[in-house]
Amino acid sequence: MTFINKLTKTTLIMNQKSKTTTIVLCLLACFTLNIVSAQEEEKEEYSPFSISAHLKNMHTWHGFVVHPGAMIASSLEYNSKNKKFTFGFWGGASFSTVDVDNIVTGENESAYYKEVSIYTKYRFSDKFFIEAVTHNNYTGVEERGDKLSYWSYDKTQGYNFVDLNFGYNVTPNTLLYFATIINGGSGDYEVQDNGDLENSWTHYFEVSSKVWQNSNSSLSLFAGGAWSFITDKTFYTQGAGNLINVGATFNKQLEIYKYKVPVDVTLMWNPEQEKTVIQLDLTLF
Repeated sequence: MTFINKLTKTTLIMNQKSKTTTIVLCLLACFTLNIVSAQEEEKEEYSPFSISAHLKNMHTWHGFVVHPGAMIASSLEYNSKNKKFTFGFWGGASFSTVDVDNIVTGENESAYYKEVSIYTKYRFSDKFFIEAVTHNNYTGVEERGDKLSYWSYDKTQGYNFVDLNFGYNVTPNTLLYFATIINGGSGDYEVQDNGDLENSWTHYFEVSSKVWQNSNSSLSLFAGGAWSFITDKTFYTQGAGNLINVGATFNKQLEIYKYKVPVDVTLMWNPEQEKTVIQLDLTLF
C-alpha cells in the first residue's frame, strides 16, 4: 500500500470517528437541554402562593345566612410543593349593612359584614384530609358598643371560634365532612342554674355528592345536621340536634369575552330556622 493510500484510509477513519463523536455530542447536548428545560418548566409550574376572589349575592355557611346582602370574598394561601399542606387567610366584606343593637344607647346601628379567618389543611391522601379554621367574624362589634380585639376568644364577645374538621371522599364524587367547634365560642354556651357558662362542643356532619355533570356543568346535592354530646343547645340550633342544611349546587363554566368564569348557584334550606335562600357565587379569579 502506498503512502497516499495509507493517508487516505487514515483520513477516512478519522472522519468517521469525527462524525460519530459529533453525533454523540449532539445527542448529549439535546439530552442535557431537555433535562434543563424540564427542570425550568417544573420550577415555573410550582407557585407556592395563590389568591382568589368571589362575588356573591349573599354569604351562607353550614345552613347559616352569615350575611344577607352582596359581598366580596378573597383569599391568600400557601400550598406546599407536594400539594399536601395548605395555610391561608380568607376574608369577606359586604356592600350592604345589617342592623345591630348598641348595648349602651339601645339604638340600632348599621354595620358592614367583616371577616378575616385563618385556615390550614393537610391532605393525607386523595381521599382523606384534616383542617382547622379560626373564624373571625367581627361584624358590628364596635357598632354594638364592644371593644374590637381580633385575637379575643371570649365566649360572650360573640365573634371568634375555632373548628377542627375531617373530610373523606368515599368516591371521587362523594364527600363525608365532619366538623367540631372546639370548646364553644361566639355565643356557643349554655347558662347553668348556678350562673356558670358551659361550653358546647358542637358537631356538624355533612354528605355532599355530585350527581350529574357534562363538559361544562355539574349538579351536587348535600345534607348536613348538627348536634352536641355535651349540651342541648349547639352553635347551629336552639334545642337538640337537627337537620340544618339541605340543598343543591349547580356549577357552570360561563364564557365571558373568551374568559371562563365558574358560577355556582346554591339552593339551601334550613329546617331548623325554616329558611330557604338561593346563593349566587361568581369566581372572579
